[in-house]
Amino acid sequence: MLIQKLLTPSRTLCGLEGGSKKRLLEQTSQLIADQNPGLDADTVFAGLLGRERLGSTGIGDGVAIPHCRLKDCPTALGYLITLSEPIDFDSIDGKPVDLIFTLVVPEEACEEHLQTLASAAELFSQEAVRSALRASQSDAALFNVISDLSK
Repeated sequence: MLIQKLLTPSRTLCGLEGGSKKRLLEQTSQLIADQNPGLDADTVFAGLLGRERLGSTGIGDGVAIPHCRLKDCPTALGYLITLSEPIDFDSIDGKPVDLIFTLVVPEEACEEHLQTLASAAELFSQEAVRSALRASQSDAALFNVISDLSK
């Protein structure tokens, strides 16, 4: 699934203060739980942190794609976040991260999960896309950049 199909205006946040990798994952987990009543922030956080312990989801060029599969997740959820200041994310290229796409999917959605991750990695590998996202000054502008990619 393309990430453009997962994002909504309420799932795009521009200029968030991350502070640290752990703090960012906590904030994102709380946001996901607040918007999806069937999900618990601690469960989402545990899933995302557990995945990070297997290896960083920082894919390079200032991009991270934290993700996990959760038993109580009813449908795939994507959240796009830009940070006001880059943070260390133990990325494969050693560079700090300021673009984050968080993906949470149902536990049984293995194939969808992998396809969506591949789609996100391909999208964020494009310098023009990263530049346009980084140039966004509001949540709406950030959402519009992604929306325009599907046209």
